[in-house]
Amino acid sequence: MRIMKFGGTSVANAERFATVAWIARDTMGRTQAALVLSAPAGVTNLLVAMVDEAVAGRDIAPRVQQLRAIIDPIVTGLAERAPGMVTDGVGQAVNAIILAIESRLRGVALLGECPPHVAAFVESRGEALSIAIMDSFLRAQGVRTRIIDPVRILAAEGDPLESSVNLDASRERYSREAIPSDCLVLMSGFVGGDAAGRTVLLGRNGSDYSAACLAAVAGAECCEIWTDVDGVYSCDPRIVSDAVLLSRVSYKEAMELSYFGAKVLHPRTIAPIARYHIPCLIKNTANPTAPGTLISSETDPEVAIKGISDLKGISLVNVSGPGMKGMVGMAGRLFTAVSRAQISIVLITQSSSEYSITFCIHSSDVPRARDAISGEFALELAAGKLDPLEITGNCAIISVVGDGMKTMCGTSGRFFRALAQANINVRAIAQGSSERSISAVIPDHKVTEAISVCHMAFFSARQVIDIILVGTGGIGGTLVAQIASQATDLMDNLEVELRIVAAGNSRHFITNPSGLDPRQILPMLESSDEPPFSLERVRRLVTDSHLINPVLVDCTSSEEMASSYPEFMRAGLHVVTPNKKANTLSRAYYRELRRVCRETRRKFLYEANVGAGLPVINTLKNLLAAGDRLISFTGVMSGTISFILGLVEDGMPLSEATRVAYEKGLTEPNPRDDLDGMDVARKLLILAREVGLPMELSDVRVESAVDPALLRGSSAQEFLEALRAGDEAFAGRVARARAEGKVLRYVGTIEDGRCRCALEAVGPEHPLYRVRGGENAFAFTTAYYQPIPLVIRGYGAGTKVTAAGVLSDVLRLQNWTREG
Repeated sequence: MRIMKFGGTSVANAERFATVAWIARDTMGRTQAALVLSAPAGVTNLLVAMVDEAVAGRDIAPRVQQLRAIIDPIVTGLAERAPGMVTDGVGQAVNAIILAIESRLRGVALLGECPPHVAAFVESRGEALSIAIMDSFLRAQGVRTRIIDPVRILAAEGDPLESSVNLDASRERYSREAIPSDCLVLMSGFVGGDAAGRTVLLGRNGSDYSAACLAAVAGAECCEIWTDVDGVYSCDPRIVSDAVLLSRVSYKEAMELSYFGAKVLHPRTIAPIARYHIPCLIKNTANPTAPGTLISSETDPEVAIKGISDLKGISLVNVSGPGMKGMVGMAGRLFTAVSRAQISIVLITQSSSEYSITFCIHSSDVPRARDAISGEFALELAAGKLDPLEITGNCAIISVVGDGMKTMCGTSGRFFRALAQANINVRAIAQGSSERSISAVIPDHKVTEAISVCHMAFFSARQVIDIILVGTGGIGGTLVAQIASQATDLMDNLEVELRIVAAGNSRHFITNPSGLDPRQILPMLESSDEPPFSLERVRRLVTDSHLINPVLVDCTSSEEMASSYPEFMRAGLHVVTPNKKANTLSRAYYRELRRVCRETRRKFLYEANVGAGLPVINTLKNLLAAGDRLISFTGVMSGTISFILGLVEDGMPLSEATRVAYEKGLTEPNPRDDLDGMDVARKLLILAREVGLPMELSDVRVESAVDPALLRGSSAQEFLEALRAGDEAFAGRVARARAEGKVLRYVGTIEDGRCRCALEAVGPEHPLYRVRGGENAFAFTTAYYQPIPLVIRGYGAGTKVTAAGVLSDVLRLQNWTREG
């Protein structure tokens, strides 16, 4: 016999009832089947409300109408599929059940209270309705059925509303039932019978438990739990879209998962089937041909970690004090007091110093726990041997479960690194000696982030980086285009998904936690009526959407934005930027920014500050980390000026060469800001600070690339027109350098602790002699690289290479994620 349990959503309407009947008939074609049914979705809650209404003396007629509004369409819809149901008397059966509910509740209204056994009877009538309807429908289709009464079969003990089944007594009861082998067996879930033969409940959502108990007492070949998902997943698929469907888990793994909050299984379901080694198959009513998940004695050795589960509504209780150490029996007294108060302890941990014991309970039990512990240890608390009781609410437990943990090194390290990545504070830790699970107590508002980041660490090769882009002009717009064009390759080759969840310009800020379409971002901003970008809107997006790896990409040149980076890091964001302002503000801010990086464990990446797409900053950092030291530096650090000087060398006037660069989009909005030398000065200062020189921007000696008198004009056109006055003098300077066999280069240097940038004439022996046409070149003479310097050279002008440098920094964040 195969036991098949169908939940409330599986019998929520006529179509789903018919699907369940089809599945049952199909199974009967192979082996005998028994259906265990829950109440139709919403009915049990309605019945509980009816009990409350009756106790309060209110009219239950409106609730009865609500009940009929659920049941009548099911009966009508099934009767259309099987007309024999009308003459079979299903209407009378349904009416009889509803009349029994009304009769009991009239008595409750007179008493003004509801005895537990009456409540159990009323609240279980939803299951009785399901059985009556299914029996009539199957009979109308020519299927022989046999209804068995769980009150007679399942011997229950304990609280009438939360009973447990005595399997040995139930097996003896079941053996007395004579069930023909050609009958499809039907049994209500959720209920059993006490020693007096009265109806008792097996706890809310206890129909799974009913099915498992029936499988145990009947010696079933398999117990099938039919739900609305395809099986047991590695975590909640509503939280993680790529949650992994598990093909097989062991009884013990399933017990751990269900205990710590896995929603597919009722926590008590596993024990009966595990005791008698009955396989349990989790299947999807809406997808009956899917293989599902098999729970049995054997696990899947190929999948070491089976799942990540969470349990919310937890409070952390800490009992500590000098009187704890060495005092025999303290733990025993503590847990005995908690037990007497009928409180279930979820998790326990104790410090090795014996100074404290920490345990978790459900938050609803906190008042009773406080009273029980305070009463038990009143003398110790008064004498100062124990500190005042510490209770931390709003907690949750997140657990990683898998039999393979005992043979897989580094599981706990990976678990806690993942939580640290998401800035999640761990309040307590517990791991059993079986090494089947490891649990951490965390703030409950961080559960979604915790599950996502842990699943990424254990199950998913795919890494998601959520980008909040500010500035969609030249560099920002080009970056968006590059992300769009590279998306497929990044996923196929690196398994990285770059998701732009927000984008803003000077007027509007648009968001979509699932990701904006890169091709539509610029048009959406143009037509948007959303308010402008703000730190508060970003903070709300990160918090409300549970982003675990967000990065602020600042493609503006705003000093105000650069000054706000620490606040963005405190809000949980990494920062990637080509904006040089943050690294060239005061030394005090420079140090503050790096201190916040360390405190928040956020990354600040700015490779594009100096070399556009060239790996200058990272190379320099690696040299210094390897023990190298800078002796001197010289470089062409402006791709724009390099491009302009190349055209001038070829005979083009300075003003015309600058206009060409401007029209190609290689300059700042006003080319004056390129030729005044300050852009190079900032880059030089950044390199100087990287090697430890305590400098401010004012310490850099700056000589502009052209006569300072020419640096006029508030717009590009005004400046280009003014620059024509310097064409002849600049051409003469080029000619004089050529006469000496040299060329003009705008050079930045660091030597003897001083920084300088100026136009210089360099000869063929100089490493910068052949650098032209938009190229950048950086020559580092170091303790390791001398007398021949380390040279980094490449194209450095324009938005494409700068955007590529920004994209490279964003992709470096995947390595930070993969460390988890």
